[in-house]
Amino acid sequence: MVVQSPHSLQSSVPTPKNGTKRVQIQVKENGSAVTDNVAGQRRASARLQAAKQKAEMELLAKRKLELLNEDVGRSTKKVNVDAEKLKLKLQPAQTVIQQLPEISSLPADPKINKKVAKMVERAAKIAEGLDGTNAPNVAEKSAHMKVKETIRLFNKHYLHFVQEEEKRCGAAKVDKKALKAKKKAKRGNVSEADVKAKAKRPDLKAISKMMERNEVLYPEKRIGSIPGIDVGHRFYSRAEMVAVGFHSHWLNGIDYMGQSYKKGEYEHYIFPLAVAIVLSGMYEDDLDNAEDVVYTGQGGHDLTGNKRQIRDQVLERGNLALKNCVDLGVTVRVVRGHECANSYSGKVYTYDGLYKVVHYWAEKGISGFTVFKYRLRRLEGQPTLTTSQVHFTYGRVPQCLSEIRGLVCEDISGGQEVVPIPATNLVDDPPVAPTGYQYSKSMKFARNIKLPANAAGCDCKGLCWDPKTCACARLNGSDFPYVHRDGGRLIEAKHVVFECGPKCGCDPSCVNRTSQRGLKYRLEVFRTPKKGWAVRSWDFIPAGAPVCEYIGVLTRTEELDNVSENNYIFDIDCLQTMRGLGGRERRQLDASLPMIQNMDKIDEQRSESVPEFCIDAASIGNVARFINHSCEPNLFIQCVLSAHQDIKLARVMLFAADSIPPLQELTYDYGYALDSVHGPDGKVKKMACYCGAEGCRKRLF
Repeated sequence: MVVQSPHSLQSSVPTPKNGTKRVQIQVKENGSAVTDNVAGQRRASARLQAAKQKAEMELLAKRKLELLNEDVGRSTKKVNVDAEKLKLKLQPAQTVIQQLPEISSLPADPKINKKVAKMVERAAKIAEGLDGTNAPNVAEKSAHMKVKETIRLFNKHYLHFVQEEEKRCGAAKVDKKALKAKKKAKRGNVSEADVKAKAKRPDLKAISKMMERNEVLYPEKRIGSIPGIDVGHRFYSRAEMVAVGFHSHWLNGIDYMGQSYKKGEYEHYIFPLAVAIVLSGMYEDDLDNAEDVVYTGQGGHDLTGNKRQIRDQVLERGNLALKNCVDLGVTVRVVRGHECANSYSGKVYTYDGLYKVVHYWAEKGISGFTVFKYRLRRLEGQPTLTTSQVHFTYGRVPQCLSEIRGLVCEDISGGQEVVPIPATNLVDDPPVAPTGYQYSKSMKFARNIKLPANAAGCDCKGLCWDPKTCACARLNGSDFPYVHRDGGRLIEAKHVVFECGPKCGCDPSCVNRTSQRGLKYRLEVFRTPKKGWAVRSWDFIPAGAPVCEYIGVLTRTEELDNVSENNYIFDIDCLQTMRGLGGRERRQLDASLPMIQNMDKIDEQRSESVPEFCIDAASIGNVARFINHSCEPNLFIQCVLSAHQDIKLARVMLFAADSIPPLQELTYDYGYALDSVHGPDGKVKKMACYCGAEGCRKRLF
């Protein structure tokens, strides 16, 4: 949807590496135009802007070179500058460096040497827009973003292990059939006992891997709140809490500091000392009155799930830790578990704030065994308790059209989508529906666009399940990019995903056709006070799930060079990202990269980093044209190839970067660089971002 070259893939990659390295910003909206997306006006042409920036860079380099020649001409000594280190340091400003090829032959005055290095570095910074009084403030990632990226990393590991488990189960199923047919279990066949012995929960494998790699965000336990996790934060499994260091055990209800914490800042405390508890309804003696809780200690209950106590509890470990909280007046974090059919754990866990343990005692429980009870009282001055809000959010999702407030259109797709997309407007008076475009669920093509012939595809029958024999899987690094779970989820972002296409022998239900199945979530287009139209889902969307494709008219970028004020142009810059052109950042260790045939020969005559093709959704498009920008988005862009293998004409898909709860606005990063958008008069537009993210790259004027 962006016309700017440094966009889509690298600005939206859901990995900690790409986060906020480039300073970008959302364009200010035109609030008066109902037909605008008003997520922001984008500049009219990437090609013209790239040419202008290139000319400015060359002029800057020329001026800097003149200054350098002036200074170094005063000395006759030979310098020995480490050119390789300098190049690495100044790599982002390749244009400047190319203007200084003879740096190793300059005079060797140490003072000049130092000055030369500083001047070149400054020139590189200016070329990147990172120097001078107008330099943007490149802030460190926010605490919230660090939490979000850690959970994204957990989800990636989790889905990798889900894939392993699916492979194991598939192989076991084949072996079981062979065992039944031959009535023996030899030569690699797996017995049922072996199958059970090898099974292990993917979420537990994921957190074990993160611990081994020191990827847990806060590995050391701490008293009180955790940076980046506010009251109301939702975890979709106990393992997610372990991954960020919020609650360090996936099963125990009480998380506590042991004797190892006696040194350092906690040396004056008594240990063990509790730091967090989970209220999940596991104990029959619990009493939860929201602000006031009677919590039952750990141990002695039946692990089969009937909540009954089967033996006495002992004042040790977590129980002793909570008792010490009473003596020391230490607060604990309280998390509540709620039933959630969409979470693989069956629950969603909400952080409900800090509670003080005010009293404890022992008594005979309902089942006649001794249990320890702890009364906890919520501290005042915290945000509103979220226990009821979780149920309220789910309860707000309309069940029928008559329940939709502010309904202005029952289905903006006009029946084209399997799932209707209503539009609501509680902002304008009188309320109006989005107009000025034609809805289309499939891509349209400009007259001068000719798609490549369909690729040969794979010879699989029914479903593709063996990546060693599937030709499409081999293009993805001899593996499938998706898992079957939740209807298909992308394991991690890639340069490009190769899917099965029209000539493949597999069925439409094949896992390697995940992005081709159209909309499956109930989406709503709604009007906002500042950002114009926006999109949200009535359903929970798991991380890695495909949300929608960006649809419009596929055309050549050069055809839109003279188009003014088109706010819906999306560059297909997959090739530029893979080459690392225009400041783009490559995705890590992508197995699909070497599988693209003749990538280095593609379009080798073109020196600029401007994509050749783009998608124009101004007059024809789908629901994706209404999705707004955010500096900390919950969606990411993924290029997909299915019918053909021309990377310049890849399909543009939007996937969930996070697990997205119902009614949360869907957003992705438009990828605008500061001061990169010019108006029709050629002047830089002063812009404002309304995404509201803590790490927002907004600029005040």
